[in-house]
Amino acid sequence: MPPKQYTRPANDKPLTPLEKKELLQAYFSHYESIAQQAADSLNVKLPRAAVADVLDQVGGLLLERSRQLALTPGPMREFLEATEPPECLRGRLPDEFRAFSLLLNALKQWVSAESAATDRFLLGGTARGQCRQMADHCLITGKHLERADIELHHPVRDGRPPIPLSKNGHDRIESTSRDSTDPIESALREIKRQGNRSWVMLRRGCMALAGEEAGQSTPAILASSKTFARKAKEATGLSYQALLQWLDHRDLGI
Repeated sequence: MPPKQYTRPANDKPLTPLEKKELLQAYFSHYESIAQQAADSLNVKLPRAAVADVLDQVGGLLLERSRQLALTPGPMREFLEATEPPECLRGRLPDEFRAFSLLLNALKQWVSAESAATDRFLLGGTARGQCRQMADHCLITGKHLERADIELHHPVRDGRPPIPLSKNGHDRIESTSRDSTDPIESALREIKRQGNRSWVMLRRGCMALAGEEAGQSTPAILASSKTFARKAKEATGLSYQALLQWLDHRDLGI
């Protein structure tokens, strides 16, 4: 039986504008009431063991399909032939591995798009804008939220909307549930603090410098994002791809 074709989940009970506003007000109030007593509840992650089998299945499918596509006439085979590596790399990058790498990158772009779509499930296409306007103060620091200082944070990645926090408040939440002895994290946080930048900017800068589609942004923000990425690479000794993996592992800047 062929695999079921993917269809993006859709909300069959869309909310009215007034219902969305009331929902976000109640949602923010809920987390504000518990933020000072249980900050960990604002940064809950699903244990990897809970999805290990699914990830193994996805990985196995990528390996199987990359082998098939590398050997079968079609768009992938044609692309591999049209983009042969330079002479110095030939014989070192098997076509099956090249196909796997291409599929993996396509999957990453797909996951990014589908992850963004989960925010729109309840609130529609202007979800992120609505979430930024959810409150006028940070529920962690209590200070007024400036537009340029807002970072959206998901308490749990299960479809619930992100909460607007200040950069300082966001850092404080992340620090409560992460190993502060990680030298990479310490170095990146210092660069992030000095430049008043966000994890989203680091992700965008790394993607742009790695030759990947980095999403829409203003020229000034993109330039600042690239600067953040270059400084991060220099401070940690990690490649841009390794920095992206580091961000992925910690669910940062998504």
